[in-house]
Amino acid sequence: MSAQPLRYGLIGAGMMGREHIRNLGLIPGSELVAIADPSAEQVALSIAEAGRHLGQSPRGHATPEAMLAADPLDCVVIASPNDTHIAVLETVLRHRPGLGILVEKPVVTRLADCGRLEAMATGHPRPIWVAMEYRYMPPVAELRRAVSAGEIGTLRMFAIREHRFPFLEKVGDWNRFSERTGGTLVEKCCHFFDLMRLVVGSEPVRVYASGAADVNHRDERYDGRVPDILDNAFVIVDFANGCRASLDLCMFAEGSWFQEEIAATGDAAKIEVFIPGPARFWPGGAERDSEVVVSPRVPKGPVRRKVHVDEAILKAGDHHGSTYFQHLGFRAAMLENGPVDVTLADGLQAVRIGLAAEESARTGQSIRLDAFG
Repeated sequence: MSAQPLRYGLIGAGMMGREHIRNLGLIPGSELVAIADPSAEQVALSIAEAGRHLGQSPRGHATPEAMLAADPLDCVVIASPNDTHIAVLETVLRHRPGLGILVEKPVVTRLADCGRLEAMATGHPRPIWVAMEYRYMPPVAELRRAVSAGEIGTLRMFAIREHRFPFLEKVGDWNRFSERTGGTLVEKCCHFFDLMRLVVGSEPVRVYASGAADVNHRDERYDGRVPDILDNAFVIVDFANGCRASLDLCMFAEGSWFQEEIAATGDAAKIEVFIPGPARFWPGGAERDSEVVVSPRVPKGPVRRKVHVDEAILKAGDHHGSTYFQHLGFRAAMLENGPVDVTLADGLQAVRIGLAAEESARTGQSIRLDAFG
């Protein structure tokens, strides 16, 4: 890939913002020009991260408006808290309509903002890419390839299990309440609903979810309030083509060897991927290779293989290398007229499914997507 310079502005200097910085440091031609965040402490930490990984000293700003007015940019990465995305996007689209945009998931947190953002972004001339990193994990990419190639026959069932660590501490504790995150099934799981749509190749028609806040954050108080975010759930999604998908989420299972287990089952075979969690959460580290297992119905006998990802890419973030591969795609869209893999429409549909799942978990009723909202 060309090392042609691409000038970035980063909006949001927290944990995910610094993961983006580390991954840009692995891609020649990345120039981080400026960082905007209301926290001077977070800006300073991110500038230091840029020095270590990019050898650059981006300018710091307290607001996106100040950055957009002052700095020469080609694109922005938006990694601010979930509920700020809509306002930040509006600012970028209004003040700098020529910029490419990579915006973290979920792209919005409220149903009302889906149509609002669609209208705002109509006619935007540059790529708008929603950061659905899980598409780009190498073992998931292999599963996608095998399903698309017909290696499992006709896909009938698609299952995702994520058993992982609790939500981490964030600046201002913004991720402790659904009013700011959209709810766990939006904040965390829009990744998975996006992956379901992508692999199944159809649109959802009905969602049913059961979930609760049973273990995590029960002893925390914020202005006297107990966090309301779900920490476990089952979700079933029915698709228009007759395929069905499921999600099994548990966020108090950080002792699991594999963090994600994903299975696509067709009428000829099943393919599974097993992905370990971030090594930094295991004392002494853990094996970093993921596994892909193909199990044909005839002849019986699974075929197993490891999927290795370069250690430098793994160390750049907590998403099994996917942030790096996503940035390669975004760069190609910006500089080489490559495709936008995860469009704004994709990001908004994942939010709608997540919000429907949250509503189903709250009410105990299945939700038809054509009547939701």
